[in-house]
Amino acid sequence: QVQLVESGGGLVQAGGSLRLSCATSGRTFSTYTMGWFRRAPGKEREFVATIGRTGGMTYATSVKGRFTISRDNTKNTVYLQMTSLKPEDTADYLCAAAVRFGLAVDANQYEYWGQGTQVTVSS
Repeated sequence: QVQLVESGGGLVQAGGSLRLSCATSGRTFSTYTMGWFRRAPGKEREFVATIGRTGGMTYATSVKGRFTISRDNTKNTVYLQMTSLKPEDTADYLCAAAVRFGLAVDANQYEYWGQGTQVTVSS
């Protein structure tokens, strides 16, 4: 069983930055495709970013150029650096792991999920 624990959320003003972390248990972290999703109140869960086992990555159009996903396989951790934050980025951010090769933008492709960390951006 893989456990994922997110941290780093909080309250920030528009234009500010936050870095989210997702610590993952298990000895096979380097083989997972990792992803970040978010769920705003009253909205469906949406894809934010994904990074594959070889470091390839892709982003949702809404965050491209502002968010950066990265991973440290020595620490079993994936990060989401968020800059130029906007009020519409306010959401619960969830980390996910997929046992697959290649990028994954569909939530159904992920087997393991964290509990989420709240990000609130004030205007």
